Amino acid sequence: MSDFLALAYPWTKSIHIMAVISWMAALFYLPRLLVHHTERVGLAGETHELFTMMEFKLANVIMRPAMFATWIFGLCLVFTPGIVDWTMIWPWAKAVAVIAMTGFHEWLFARVKGFAAGRNLLTGRQYRMMNEVPTVLMIVIVLSVVVKF
Repeated sequence: MSDFLALAYPWTKSIHIMAVISWMAALFYLPRLLVHHTERVGLAGETHELFTMMEFKLANVIMRPAMFATWIFGLCLVFTPGIVDWTMIWPWAKAVAVIAMTGFHEWLFARVKGFAAGRNLLTGRQYRMMNEVPTVLMIVIVLSVVVKF
């Protein structure tokens, strides 16, 4: 199996990067949709239904599959011989940040379900602040992998 992973490494890494880009794009965009849904649309009416549909499709058709692909191909990279040195700090920092990113993903998914059910407990400002979470986590992940501190 490790021979296969070593041979497939360039493909695995390429697919992982594409999945990460898709996941990050959705993680950046969904909070912005929630800001506008909160501040401009409200929880009833035709535009609310349109926003609910857009949020649902972004979360379920793009974000969730991209997250699964990121995890699957990321784990393949982890198990590829010679790629990860677990005696260093960087893989642990990256792992913690990816788990936190997954938690943020699930938090957003719960917000989408809340809007669909006609519930929203946060303000547009709070969603704007939460929109910074994936940026901070992305910085940790990229620096961990590239600088390998």
